[in-house]
Amino acid sequence: MGGIGSPIVVGYVETPEGQAALDRAVTEAQQRSAKLVVINSQKGGRSLSPEHAVEVDDEMNALHSRLHEIGVEHEVRQLVRGSDPAEDLIAVADEVDADMIVIGLRRRTPVGKLIMGSNSQTILLDASCPVLAVKA
Repeated sequence: MGGIGSPIVVGYVETPEGQAALDRAVTEAQQRSAKLVVINSQKGGRSLSPEHAVEVDDEMNALHSRLHEIGVEHEVRQLVRGSDPAEDLIAVADEVDADMIVIGLRRRTPVGKLIMGSNSQTILLDASCPVLAVKA
């Protein structure tokens, strides 16, 4: 696990949960003088239409510009390699020796609260660094 100034990895998609995770990750990066590594993980294959790919690319370019404007050292990675988002976040966190992973969670029904989303659960259980889960 990293130390002071070690990168913070955040899982980001254009949703309220993704925005909540990003906002908190930016705050953490600023407080720790750390680099922010933003991960947008897409399954790819037939499930990713060309139109959706262009839309996601535009979102990530806008995100890069926004982070540049607020002065946060960052890297935006779009991963389309067939892996689950949880696997991608954990792999990148290990690769960069991250200090933490930040993920967003959505509110769930009472039944949904019994079983957390599989990606969130995998990250919380398998990550080698601390995980900060932020509710949207």
